[in-house]
Amino acid sequence: MSRYWNTGYYSQPAASELKKNSEASRKREKKRGNVLEPVVTQGRNLVKNWWGKAWCSNLERYADYESRLDRGKRYVRTGAVLDLKIQKGKVLARVQGTRKTPYKIEIRISPLSEEKCQNIIEKCGRKLENIEELLMGNFPIEMQELFQGKDGLFPSPKEISFNCSCPDWALMCKHVAAALYGVGVRLDEQPLLFFELRGIDVDRFIDVTLANKVEAMLANEGKPSSRIIEDEDIAGLFGVL
Repeated sequence: MSRYWNTGYYSQPAASELKKNSEASRKREKKRGNVLEPVVTQGRNLVKNWWGKAWCSNLERYADYESRLDRGKRYVRTGAVLDLKIQKGKVLARVQGTRKTPYKIEIRISPLSEEKCQNIIEKCGRKLENIEELLMGNFPIEMQELFQGKDGLFPSPKEISFNCSCPDWALMCKHVAAALYGVGVRLDEQPLLFFELRGIDVDRFIDVTLANKVEAMLANEGKPSSRIIEDEDIAGLFGVL
C-alpha cells in the first residue's frame, strides 16, 4: 500500500563522500568570493580545554537529542561544517550532506538572565587572577561549576531553538547536531565568544567585574586585617624579651 508520508530509512553517507562534497562546495564558494569560517578539528578529540569539553558534555545530557549527536560528531570530524558564525544570540552554519548544496542551519539561544550574569560577575571578581584570565581570553577553572551545575550558564534544551533546510523531520537532525558540536569546537578556541552567544558585551562584563572588585577593596580599606600581627604577638613568636 502506498503511503503519503515517507518514513523510510535514510542511509548515512560515507566519510569519503562527505569530504568530496565538502571540498567541491568550498571551491564553489571561493569562486563566488564568499568567505567561509569552517570548523576544523585536530586529532580524535573535538576539543581540548575544559570549557569546550563542558559544552559538549552538556549537549550529551539532553536525552531528546541522543539519537542524532553521534552522527553530528561524525560530520564535524569529516569537515562537513563548512561555515559557522557565532553572533549575538544565534549561530548560522552551513553543513555539507549528500546533496550538492550544503544545508543551512540557524540556532537561536536565549540571552543569559540578569541573575546568572550577576552570579558569574561575583564569581569572577573574587580573585584578581580570574579577571586576568578573562582578559587573556580564558575561563578560570573556578568557573567550571557555573557552567555545568543544575542552573549552569550553558543553555538548557528549552533555551535552544533551531531549524535546518534538510528534509529530516527529526527534532534535531544530524546537521544541527554537527553545528552544535561545531560551536563547542569554536568556543574551545575562542571562549569569549560564549558571551557573544548569550547576548553579553564582554568588554562591559569585564569593566563591571573590575569595578565591583575595586569597590569591595575600597570598602575594606579602613578595616584592620586579621593577618596583621600585634607587637606583643611578634615578641612571643620570635622570643624577643
